[in-house]
Amino acid sequence: MSHQALSGIRVLEVGQLLAGPFAGTLLGYFGAEVIKIEPPGGGDPIRHWRLLDKDGTGYWWRSLGRNKKSVTANLRSAEGRAVLKRLMLDADVVIENFKPGTMEKWGLGPEDLKSLNPKLIYTRISGYGQTGPYSRKPGYASVTEAFSGFRYLNGFPNEVPVRPNLSLGDSVAGVHAALGILLALLARQNTQQGQTIDVALYEAMFNLMEGVVPEYDGAGAIREPAGSTLTGIVPTNTYLCRDGKHVVIGGNGDSIYKRLMTAIEREDLANDPALASNPGRVAQQQLIDAAIGGWTSAHTSIDVIEILEGVDVPVGPIYSIEDAFNDAHYQARGLFEEVATPNGKLKIPAILPKLSQTPGQTHWAGGEVGSHTNEILEAAGYSLEEIEALQENGAI
Repeated sequence: MSHQALSGIRVLEVGQLLAGPFAGTLLGYFGAEVIKIEPPGGGDPIRHWRLLDKDGTGYWWRSLGRNKKSVTANLRSAEGRAVLKRLMLDADVVIENFKPGTMEKWGLGPEDLKSLNPKLIYTRISGYGQTGPYSRKPGYASVTEAFSGFRYLNGFPNEVPVRPNLSLGDSVAGVHAALGILLALLARQNTQQGQTIDVALYEAMFNLMEGVVPEYDGAGAIREPAGSTLTGIVPTNTYLCRDGKHVVIGGNGDSIYKRLMTAIEREDLANDPALASNPGRVAQQQLIDAAIGGWTSAHTSIDVIEILEGVDVPVGPIYSIEDAFNDAHYQARGLFEEVATPNGKLKIPAILPKLSQTPGQTHWAGGEVGSHTNEILEAAGYSLEEIEALQENGAI
């Protein structure tokens, strides 16, 4: 591929685990040169998280580390920090997700670099942001998802709030960071100046909270957890079928609702003027859900989907990853990419969105710690003797 959307953009990823590295993965997929700075030895701890291959490397790492050039630098040593600072001088973007104040303590904060590289876009990801009374608190995604209000809305009323079995806050913050970087790159075309991007995990999740703020301020309403449905929109729910599987049905559009009720042979509900629009249906949610649930319980999930799709009602199964692997639509859309690893071929997810002229691409899977150190440092002007000395001193 000759050209991608971010070709020519150099990104230094100075962080570990998920939020910062996920932003780097997104940028690297669309053509940016992403140089991942890792501690010598074990590298980013996420290399060894979750399920591991026979060499002790996480399968997840092969996806998260794709297209990245690994350079080791011991940031706890002055020499290691000097290496990073030299690389920062030629970078377009820096991504860091250390605790606020850490980079300043090392003399590597945005103000330290501004005069040396005024075009640098300095991206900071933390639990609570760089300012404010909570800025110095440690903040993993689990805690910040709760603080954002997101966890309050998840689960069933009067039960323990639940979380998806994913590091959602990290991933959402990574997407926000990538968006901020793209906006800053566009602005730089006009101003010729970089800027600092401040992404807080809790704020990234708060950004998903739809109308809860104006509804609270305007009506004093606190949105509560609603289980498998969505407050104030009817019908949209999860229903059990005769074969023990669940389907999700979204029949909340006025015309869709009428088609749905007709399909389940409830013309009385389809033609009731009181249920013709959403406010009336919200008042009768239990009645409507009971009618739909009674019908799905008498049919298999396959039959439910076939019947409702036949009348253009949004409906679908609840997939496991195994289901997704075997689905023809996933295959046709190219959502699985096969990469080479030291232990054989491995499928990893494609990254979205799809671009028609400058699509993203996986060039290689996440590699070994420090596999590009010599290449990058030589290009930065270090001699082989200097590189060897840094290695002997434990700086890289």
